[in-house]
Amino acid sequence: MHAVLFPGQGSQYVGMASDFYKKFDSVKNTFKLVDDTLGYSLSDIILNGTNEDLKLTKNTQPAIMTVGVSIYNVLNNEFNLNLNSRNFFAGHSLGEYTALVCSGSLTIEQAAYLLHERGKAMQDAVPAGQGAMMAVLGMTISEVENEINLISGDEVCEIANDNSIGQVVVSGNKKVIETLSENIKKKKKRGIILPVSAPFHCSLMKKAAKYMKVKIESVNFLKPKPSIISNVTAREENDVNRIKPLLIDQITSRVRWKDSVDYMIKQGVNSFLEIGPGKVLSGLVKKISKDVKISNISTIEDIKHD
Repeated sequence: MHAVLFPGQGSQYVGMASDFYKKFDSVKNTFKLVDDTLGYSLSDIILNGTNEDLKLTKNTQPAIMTVGVSIYNVLNNEFNLNLNSRNFFAGHSLGEYTALVCSGSLTIEQAAYLLHERGKAMQDAVPAGQGAMMAVLGMTISEVENEINLISGDEVCEIANDNSIGQVVVSGNKKVIETLSENIKKKKKRGIILPVSAPFHCSLMKKAAKYMKVKIESVNFLKPKPSIISNVTAREENDVNRIKPLLIDQITSRVRWKDSVDYMIKQGVNSFLEIGPGKVLSGLVKKISKDVKISNISTIEDIKHD
């Protein structure tokens, strides 16, 4: 059995998919469709922009989706890979929107609009400098939860991503995250503050979730094919009446990536293909299981090696 994976925020880099853009008209058309939808040249930011511009969440989210969908379409249409016959699609956070486009549940215009709005809403939910996210390395999820429980006070510190064995991401108010960092350092464990603009996937995002509820509910979703694995439930969710509320919940909820990969492996998946910029998800899958095949395609060169 096979699954296709789509990366999330942090995988972006200026110039991503530029080789696909130069070679395939379908990619140029996809980029233009997104530019027209958003009313500005996201293409230029992706291909020739600055890191600062690309790192703005309102740009990053639709940019990574645009690249993922572009590469996916090339693989399907130019290389006849017939990826829709795979058993599962799964995306990390915003990658779930890429998965929904590739599965036929959303159009790329709908996803670009929703991700641009989602990026702005998540960015604006917490004043700049007040939130933070930190990757905790070498600790189990229960050990991290115990450390969080030792910190008293009303400020928020929650697990945002359960990414793989030994990689848990926490999110919340900056002061508490810094306290947690100091505490785990005393136990010879390492925390890396992430270069993100807001504390995603925690209760500080409630304002963003409320805003996005209206946006998501106004869009018409179709039944995805193949099955989409939800970040929130770590199970396949194909009912449109379930997909919408889960995408709203996803903004404040933990991304259960490890559970999602474990679930797909339990269903019999033994081969994963990551489509989009970077190799972040490939690295996480390797840590979760040594028994599965994982490959990634972010450049034309990768197709030749796959």
